[in-house]
Amino acid sequence: MKKILLAMLVFVGVASVTVAQTKKDDDKAKKEKTATKAPAASKSATTAKAAPATHTKADGTPDMRYKENKEKAAPPAHTKKDGTPDMRYKENKENKDKAKKKG
Repeated sequence: MKKILLAMLVFVGVASVTVAQTKKDDDKAKKEKTATKAPAASKSATTAKAAPATHTKADGTPDMRYKENKEKAAPPAHTKKDGTPDMRYKENKENKDKAKKKG
């Protein structure tokens, strides 16, 4: 009886693993199909427009290998764990004051 129960558990385990793997493969294939369709349309649109002043990758995001892109994306010097500026520091208080005057 123990052997039959063990064999059934192994069978169910193997069957569930194979089903789970095919599901992931199907999702991956769907994502690849949608990803390949979108860049083709945007690529033709980017060739018609003038090249942007900053360096960008093929997908349109800034290329962080260049200094000007790193400076633009530089976060505040002191941040909390959630990524917001830590207002205990002078630099962040000054940036907040400048933002209030502009807006």
